[in-house]
Parts: sequence; structure tokens; C-alpha cells
Amino acid sequence: MDSAVLLDLLGNENRRRILRLLSHKPCYVTEISEYLGVSPKAVIDHLRKLEETGLIESHTDDRRRKYFHIARDVRLEVNVSRHGFGTKSAYPANPSLDIQGRCPHMHIDLELRSTGDGAGDDRDTDDGAVRSGRGGHADADAADAADAADDAERDDRREDGDDDRPDELAALAAEFDELQDLENELSLAQRWVHGRMADLLDRVNDRLGVDADSRFYAKLLAAVTSTDGSHRAVVEEVDADSEAVEDGLRRLADADLLAREAGRWRLVE
Repeated sequence: MDSAVLLDLLGNENRRRILRLLSHKPCYVTEISEYLGVSPKAVIDHLRKLEETGLIESHTDDRRRKYFHIARDVRLEVNVSRHGFGTKSAYPANPSLDIQGRCPHMHIDLELRSTGDGAGDDRDTDDGAVRSGRGGHADADAADAADAADDAERDDRREDGDDDRPDELAALAAEFDELQDLENELSLAQRWVHGRMADLLDRVNDRLGVDADSRFYAKLLAAVTSTDGSHRAVVEEVDADSEAVEDGLRRLADADLLAREAGRWRLVE
């Protein structure tokens, strides 16, 4: 979802209150109208706008009463600072996403106790490797026997009245508690990064001696150090207009921050 569209939707207080209510339970129009203290007609108009963007959906119960509920999980980030303004909206990643591999600067010490879809996918992959690995029919027979034993164990648990449910519930509760802590820690980490970034960009401005587009110049400096320093490589790295990049590089050179040798830019020692 486009972040600008989401910001426009959430700019209305009544729509924010509707979403807050629906985050607790599905509701029908009369309930929402009484909660907001506005007419059903106004509620329907807000619901229509939320429905058009796919944020909410509706379903009808046995009594033909139409209930509305939130349809998707969305995260919206807004960054306002002296060095830039930006918005970002995103949907939650798949629980099986390799967060450590995708975020090399982060280390998340979190033991997920519950068994979700990601764990199921890993288990299926491992079973497939057993069946197709060395050992041929013997491995396949062993795997089939293990599957049969698992099926028998599940049948026994069903006959015993699902005695493992309290343990599973306790694991879910513990994981929820850990994820809440992680959510708070990530929020604190974002504040720390935001503060460090603002301080760094202030220092870039000081080195340039003017109130400039410090984020853009910081990107140029980073691109020069992370590429071979050629104009083409820097343009591709910062994903900006070629002429704007050239002007920025020359300005950094005028400030004695960059030098050009054999057609390639480098930081001044």
C-alpha cells in the first residue's frame, strides 16, 4: 500500500478510532456508530474508504448482519527531521524469513518456542532430503516408518484429549512475551539510529560549511568508498540523476573532502 494513501486515511480521527475498535473485534455499523457518536451514514462512508484500500473487509453472519474487520497487517513509518522527510509502509514478513541472513548488522537472541508454518516447511524439506539422499529404499522405508509412528502418536494424543494443549499454550504465551520485549527493543534501537544519523549529518553540514542536502552528500561519500569511485558506479549506487551526482561530487571536492584521480573519485586523506 502506498504510504501517502495510508497517511491520508489515517489523517481522519474517526477512521483511526474505527481501526482501533476493529483491532479488538469485528463490529457492525450500528456498534461503530454508537462507539464514535456519529451517524451510521458517516460510518458507512468511512468504512467504504477503508475497504477500497483493502485495509478492512466485511463478512455476513447467519443473521445476515454485516461485520467489518481488519484485513491485513500493515506497518507505517514516518521520519521527520532537519535532514529529510520520508514515509514507508510495509507488510509483515513471512515468519520463516531468515532475519539473521537479511539483517547482518543485527543479532536477535530469541528462541521461538511455538511451531509455525516456517518450522513445518523446514521439516518437510528435511524429510525430502532423507528420501532422496544416499541409502535409497532403506532410507525411504525408515522415513515411512517414522511417519507412521508420528501418525500413531498424534492419534494417541487425540484419544487422550489433547493433553499437550496446556504446554503449547504456555509456549505461545512465553513467545508472545519475548516478541513484545523485542518490539520495544527494536523501537529503542530505531531511536538510537535516528539520533546517530542526525548527528552525523550535522557533522557533514559542518564540513561543507553550509546548510546543504547533507543526506545526499553523505550518500555520495558512502558510494565513493563502497565502489570503485567511477562516476557511473557512484550514480548507480545513489540512484540519482547523473548531473546532480556530478555537481555534488564537485562540491565535495571544492570542500576538500574528495579528490579525482584517473577518472575516479576518492576520499581525501
